[in-house]
Amino acid sequence: MNLTTLGLLFASVIAGAIVVEIFKPKKSKNIQLLLTFSGAYLLAVSVLHLLPELFEHNTNQNIGLFILGGFLIQILLEYFSQGIEHGHFHKSNVIPFSVLISLCLHALLEGVPLGGHLHQHAHNALLTGIVLHKMPVAIVLMTFFLQSNISKQKAYFYLLLFALMAPIGVFAGSFFTALANYHNEIMAMVIGIFLHISTTILFESSDGHKFSTQKILAIIVGAVIVMLSL
Repeated sequence: MNLTTLGLLFASVIAGAIVVEIFKPKKSKNIQLLLTFSGAYLLAVSVLHLLPELFEHNTNQNIGLFILGGFLIQILLEYFSQGIEHGHFHKSNVIPFSVLISLCLHALLEGVPLGGHLHQHAHNALLTGIVLHKMPVAIVLMTFFLQSNISKQKAYFYLLLFALMAPIGVFAGSFFTALANYHNEIMAMVIGIFLHISTTILFESSDGHKFSTQKILAIIVGAVIVMLSL
């Protein structure tokens, strides 16, 4: 198991909290721009790295069903998370625990393939995609916590739980033989999750079905970075 992988997954969430504490971002457009970049990166990673890797080493003819299953699982998770993965949240005096639970499950699933036997390129691409996505999500989540009627100590405790989920997923993927035996199926579900998240972010990033120049550039940069890593 790569300690660097665990450290980056954990640090990406903590970095989001630090950004909130230092810069106190109030302009949702800036967060949305970062999410747009991460969405483009996730889509490009899924198409150019993860899908080819999956089909090259897969013998299950029904693997497409697991990709579709991951897509549908993410729809269910977003029903409970209220769309925080896309930068949406509504100010509330009560923390809906369904939001925290769904985000934790989402992070746990993402981490499992990183504990398996991915090709180095695919592993690095998947890790980078998760890190780039988790940081803006952590910013939105921490902002959501701080604007709710809870103490800062509780806010950091909840964020710590979220930060630990992906590393726990990596541990699970490394040490549980049953999960290793279904590595391709789990990877397929994660790809389905990524496809839903990335496309939803990109579609929702437009105002009135129009993309700003900044968002177009963010999409191009995210995709080009992945292409250069091939």
